[in-house]
Amino acid sequence: MQIEELKSLFLKHKETSLFHRYITNKHIKPLLNNLSKHLTIETIGKSVLKDSIYGLKIGNGDKRILIWSQMHGNESTTTKALFDLLNTLLDKSTETKDILSSCTLYIIPILNPDGAQAYTRINANKVDLNRDAQNLSQPESKVLRTVFESFKPHFCYNLHGQRTIFSAGNTRKIATVSFLAPAQDKDCTITPTRKVAMEVIGVMNDALQSIIPNQVGVYDDAFNLNCVGDTFQSENVPTILFEAGHSYNDYERENTRELIYISYITSLNYIANTSIIDGSKYESYFKIPENGKCFFDIIIRNAKTKDYSKIDIGILYEERLVDGKIEFIPKINKIENLNGFYGHKEIEANGFEIFDANKQCLKVGSENVFVMLNNNEISLLSK
Repeated sequence: MQIEELKSLFLKHKETSLFHRYITNKHIKPLLNNLSKHLTIETIGKSVLKDSIYGLKIGNGDKRILIWSQMHGNESTTTKALFDLLNTLLDKSTETKDILSSCTLYIIPILNPDGAQAYTRINANKVDLNRDAQNLSQPESKVLRTVFESFKPHFCYNLHGQRTIFSAGNTRKIATVSFLAPAQDKDCTITPTRKVAMEVIGVMNDALQSIIPNQVGVYDDAFNLNCVGDTFQSENVPTILFEAGHSYNDYERENTRELIYISYITSLNYIANTSIIDGSKYESYFKIPENGKCFFDIIIRNAKTKDYSKIDIGILYEERLVDGKIEFIPKINKIENLNGFYGHKEIEANGFEIFDANKQCLKVGSENVFVMLNNNEISLLSK
């Protein structure tokens, strides 16, 4: 499908009841109740705090694809896009019929409901589920492993969200979407299994380049068998890591949501209509730059210090759950020369001193809603 057609499908099928960054079981349960009229939904386990973990099955094809989101509870963009995808697949008038006839999808929309509720990366036992693939010490890890063994997927989609710091290479281009074909051994061998994952990523990258040129990255493939993707890849199941990142002024991640949706449809259509035997078309994967860490949310440039030299101030937002909403709290992260780094927003101090609300010098680690620049209040809040 052409990009304009995919964008049109997204607008038509976007699940408007899901928005912003805080997505929990409470938000998706009404949707699951409606979807249960059309597809198989089951409770596949319980979290540490005994919240339900749901599994959805759709399609009747021979190619089995296992998809899970919110393994890290505060990474919700891919979950929103999953419900956009489900709305699309259930619309019989769309151009996605090949997906359902050729593939069977098993989707876990929120693997870590306790982390989602608390808006944390970790689960209620303070364990990172993406480092628990071997120990299987947590109930959520065991649920995913059980589904993996019973469903026997041909592909796995491991869905995540990434911070605003990432760049596509060491450039001024934001890594708005990132991927990885995880290693399956300590030597990071380019195995046939990895080649298959790389080929599919290459197809998604080709589609995204027409929308966000030079804003797609890949992660370092250093091997860690404790990571779920590395484990599944090591068991010869092509596994793809998706990372939903930042785009300009998109702290709600709604623009990125559309890009992830386009990636879903593009990759699933490709899998449905292509016999990917040995990943022979994998080489385009290596044209995607590795992620750098070149961004701050805000950089204040050329601020004067007490000795009259000039310095830069790097600010990162801390995402904080407050009364059921995510707030972005500006915190001073660096006070130093930040040449080679970029801000999603940049403020020129023009050699003036910068003070906090109490007219004190800024300190690393301090929270500041605004700063004083030349006797003017400059807001540091996201729009």
